[in-house]
Amino acid sequence: CASWTMAQSSGINAEYGGTCIISWFVPCVTFGQNAEAAGVSSCIMGAIIFFVPLLNLFCWVKIRGAIREKYSIEGSLINDLFAICCCGLCAIVQEAQQCKNSPGAAMAR
Repeated sequence: CASWTMAQSSGINAEYGGTCIISWFVPCVTFGQNAEAAGVSSCIMGAIIFFVPLLNLFCWVKIRGAIREKYSIEGSLINDLFAICCCGLCAIVQEAQQCKNSPGAAMAR
């Protein structure tokens, strides 16, 4: 099984930094992009769902699980909930980077 991809080992690149900044200021955008890349919903619906309590958590777990399944990443529902609840911003960025950096994984927009 694979693991989550992150920034290049040589340091944080511009794309990773851009994802972090966008996620910090407008996390609904990255959340929507992740939802679309995972095939869970459209980008717009994902961004709207981000603002609906409990539904956002449910969808986030589905998005993260779909990304894990798509890229054969080890993990579980408990691990996903832990990542989401302990550092949601980190989880959103991690999901976005996985979708952007995996082979054949161009995010549809």
